Amino acid sequence: MIVDGLVYLGTSHFGYELDASSALARMDGVGTDISLAVPVHPSGGNFSSVNDAVIDAAQHSAGRLIPLARVDPWNGEGAVVELRRAVLAGARGLFLHPSEEHFRANDIRVRPIVECAAELGVPVTVAAGFHLFAEGLQLGYAAEWTPDNAFVLTNGGQFNISGLGQFDAELALLNPNVHVQTSGIYREDFLERVVATFGPERLIFATAAPMFEMSYERKRVDLAHFSEAERQLILGGNSARIFGIEKEGWQS
Repeated sequence: MIVDGLVYLGTSHFGYELDASSALARMDGVGTDISLAVPVHPSGGNFSSVNDAVIDAAQHSAGRLIPLARVDPWNGEGAVVELRRAVLAGARGLFLHPSEEHFRANDIRVRPIVECAAELGVPVTVAAGFHLFAEGLQLGYAAEWTPDNAFVLTNGGQFNISGLGQFDAELALLNPNVHVQTSGIYREDFLERVVATFGPERLIFATAAPMFEMSYERKRVDLAHFSEAERQLILGGNSARIFGIEKEGWQS
């Protein structure tokens, strides 16, 4: 079973877009069985509507799309209320995008939302690697708030993956609940180092489509030097475990 750890659905305020039917067609083209789907940043700031749209798309996807709820910490208690509502409606995790919503990942406003996700028993995925908003040390700090709940970082935890950026991403991984996605990581050696240093259970295949191209992102895993057992965990086993896919009967 191949699980893509991140696709964005909808028409973003920032111009990119992907609808459910196109996402499923692209998944078929690269052999992906299931994708974790998150809403784009909505024009007008109505996160309830985009959460509902992704949940509805997932419900009509024959189990191939798994929705995550997106909230804005600037909404204060309203963000916590929306997370609870979306999870009750079918969302299987929390997604935060510090850069697009303009908050620091370790801002105190974020903590009640992350703690609510842990209380609800759903993992947290954070768009990572954005300067000032979601850098490795900030993300590692935030992950410590809920050490028993999975904390997934896109883009390897750091887009740059050089110098202190790589070092800070690895510091974040010292938290046992932190996992990193393969999306956008141009350094094969970094992906291999994550597996060698922290174990294959900590690396997750993701494309972040349509921000990145699905077939190209798949090659990051296919071309890296992993054993077949490691590759199976990275391409699907880890997401299945963290998001309870097999447990909920979402097998392909």
